[in-house]
Amino acid sequence: MMKYDFDKIINRRSTNCVKWDELEDADVIPMWVADMDFETAPCILQALQERMKHGCFGYTLVPESYYEATIQWFSRRHGWLIDRKSFIYTSGVVPAISAIIKAMAIAGDKVLIQTPVYNCFFSSIRNNGCEIVENPLRREGTTYRVDWEDFEAKCSDPMVKIFLLCNPHNPAGRVWTREELQRMGEICRRNNVFVISDEIHCEFVKPDARPYIPYASISEEFAQHSAVCVSPSKAFNIAGLQIANIIVPHQEIRQRVDKAININEVCDVNPFGVIALQAAYTDEGEEWLNELNEYIYGNYVMAKEMLQSALPHCPVTTLEGTYLLWLDIRATGRTSDEVANHLLRHAKVYVNPGTMYGQTAGEGFIRINLATRLNLVEEGIRRLISGISSI
Repeated sequence: MMKYDFDKIINRRSTNCVKWDELEDADVIPMWVADMDFETAPCILQALQERMKHGCFGYTLVPESYYEATIQWFSRRHGWLIDRKSFIYTSGVVPAISAIIKAMAIAGDKVLIQTPVYNCFFSSIRNNGCEIVENPLRREGTTYRVDWEDFEAKCSDPMVKIFLLCNPHNPAGRVWTREELQRMGEICRRNNVFVISDEIHCEFVKPDARPYIPYASISEEFAQHSAVCVSPSKAFNIAGLQIANIIVPHQEIRQRVDKAININEVCDVNPFGVIALQAAYTDEGEEWLNELNEYIYGNYVMAKEMLQSALPHCPVTTLEGTYLLWLDIRATGRTSDEVANHLLRHAKVYVNPGTMYGQTAGEGFIRINLATRLNLVEEGIRRLISGISSI
């Protein structure tokens, strides 16, 4: 029996919530943006309430206890010992990625990504005047693998300066193995390609399965030629508090990234974010997170069973990490945009078309957010089945 109540109804409508208030139609079930509907961990709520009592919310210093909490968390939970000097704090992982690209590339350079992949990767690269190079992941059955020959060929292009890794991978649901990360890193090192690793979904891993491996934990060489972006925002549903960390062990590179953070004006953080991170990275926060993972995986199992039974021609991608179900709808004969629009208009369920994550690699798929209470996931999947069946 679970200690925490993830079935609790939280009414997010009319709270200026992006997920629930973007559309005016109150009958729509939103299963799109990667935002959970669960109340955050009690230990975080308590810490925030205590801070709120003070009544002053000006510019904040980041205390040593903040760094200690993060170091202990990643050491204890993920076996990664982070050097205190490696930290750069910022307001979010997307601003972090943009700043690192600014620091490590110039306009006209190329940045390698593995599609289908998180849509903000595309904008962060383009906004810095760089060129996107895709290493499309190869779909094998209901999972994805790296096309190693293509990956090596793309990395060997001297204009490719950065590999932007998604670990765990959104939306493919992969938790990369140590061997896969090792091979990626070795290819990048041979070709002098810098690695930026977005690890914001690192806490969402299938229970009792292969663990998430921080890229920089594999070797000191990898750590010295990479920047890893982490944040408690996804795991604890505190994205609005805007807090993230970039881990950059190499001193000279860290100075370049820090300069880019300041140029982009994302060097100040929210005092509530600082408090929330320290509360999250505790034993109580970990207990809550472990139960959350069990609950979300239960949502996935239920959704998968419903979809496989009713839509056997639409395979469900194996979910190793994240809370995002990636559904193959190619058998419908319709585009991703057509299916997503049909589901919104006729089934009243809001999902993301796969083309958001790569025009070619994402075509024929939709992404579904499972991070809400079980009965709402069940109703959303029921509507989705009905909508796809009516196409």
